[in-house]
Amino acid sequence: MDKLLRIAETLEALYGVPEWPGPRDPLEVLVRTVLSQNTNDRNSARAYSNLKKRFPTWEKVLGAPTEEVAEAIKVGGLSGLKAERIKGILRWTRERFGGFFLPICDMDAREAMELLCSLKGVGVKTASVVLLFACGKEVFPVDTHIHRVSERLGLIPPRTSLEEAHRLLGESVPEGMAYPLHLNLIRFGREICHALRPECGRCPLKEECVWKA
Repeated sequence: MDKLLRIAETLEALYGVPEWPGPRDPLEVLVRTVLSQNTNDRNSARAYSNLKKRFPTWEKVLGAPTEEVAEAIKVGGLSGLKAERIKGILRWTRERFGGFFLPICDMDAREAMELLCSLKGVGVKTASVVLLFACGKEVFPVDTHIHRVSERLGLIPPRTSLEEAHRLLGESVPEGMAYPLHLNLIRFGREICHALRPECGRCPLKEECVWKA
């Protein structure tokens, strides 16, 4: 815990303290997160923009042939698979809740996590992103940057699975720190602690690092 707090404070001194901007539509965040899988932020944003231009409402997305939805989002990659998953999610929300909305922000975080993870193509990372960004829940998504950095800093054991990393870090992050620490660790992983050729010479967390290059 002390080590995690030191790391959080160092990154906040370097990058500032990101503040959660407030609630967002959980269904929109979920669709955006599905589109972000296995691609970069730029392409996933373009895919979502193209989707909404082609099909302005969720009703139109659900009613369209899967091939047309896939064509709209092809810039994000894996378009056929993602189109099927998005249509499945929309079908599920309409059948379960009577419309195109996800009333998860009023639910207990654990209950909401189980509900989201019951959907095909939605794992713990995607569910955590939705709960953190749409609802401000105290959950801690672990992406590839956070997973790598956390291993190098000794926050999780080497070769920890992604699912186990979510559990371990989720239990360790103090309340109120999930959002800023998530964003700051990602930024640190992108700008300094790269997967290849990390810039150890300018790393502000050298004293915390246990990784041997």
